[in-house]
Amino acid sequence: MKTTEQLLQHCHNIAGLTLGQLASQLKVTIPADLKRDKGWVGQLLELALGAEAGSQALPDFPALGIELKTLPIDQQGKPLESTYVCVAPLTGVTSQSWQQSWICQKLQQVLWVPILAERQIPLAERIIGTAFLWQPSASEQLALQQDWEELMELITLGGIDQIRGAHGKVLQLRPKAADSKALTSAVGANGEPIKTLPRGFYLKASFTAAILQRQFNLAEQQVKS
Repeated sequence: MKTTEQLLQHCHNIAGLTLGQLASQLKVTIPADLKRDKGWVGQLLELALGAEAGSQALPDFPALGIELKTLPIDQQGKPLESTYVCVAPLTGVTSQSWQQSWICQKLQQVLWVPILAERQIPLAERIIGTAFLWQPSASEQLALQQDWEELMELITLGGIDQIRGAHGKVLQLRPKAADSKALTSAVGANGEPIKTLPRGFYLKASFTAAILQRQFNLAEQQVKS
């Protein structure tokens, strides 16, 4: 994608399709469910929209500085789960600032693609919604930064095992590993090196719900006016 306008036009073209229809167009096999293929929906959208970053530490559309995030929602437009952003660094983070952090860079500009994905809807019949671009407002940036600083302080001071999903107003830190054998290095309660499960940063569903509400209320108001 050369321009943001082209990317949004492409999103417009696939809005309303089911995942099955899009997979068929792209000749991609649909898994029976997402238990073993958690990232499949995101990968399908990356393929459809021409995301180029792959597994590199770059936004999905590097030339545009845009990160792609799919957002499963219910019939009322409410997010069904928290949104994974990136892996959290657990060592060597003492001097890092929020602005330097990978999560801050990833969230500078996000292309949200809502997917109607209630549990009872078969994967192939889930519907792609209207995508939109989002940049955090000053108050959203501040809330994210405060949560990040609080979580990073706990990690640095050896409190990794005390962190629960309830920590943070908009951002949470949760285990992120395919199985319990995939351990990584961290700092223990007495400053000693320990092994623990990798952790990931997730945006809480209440945060993404507020983003959706603001976006689509604004869209409705623009249509009415």
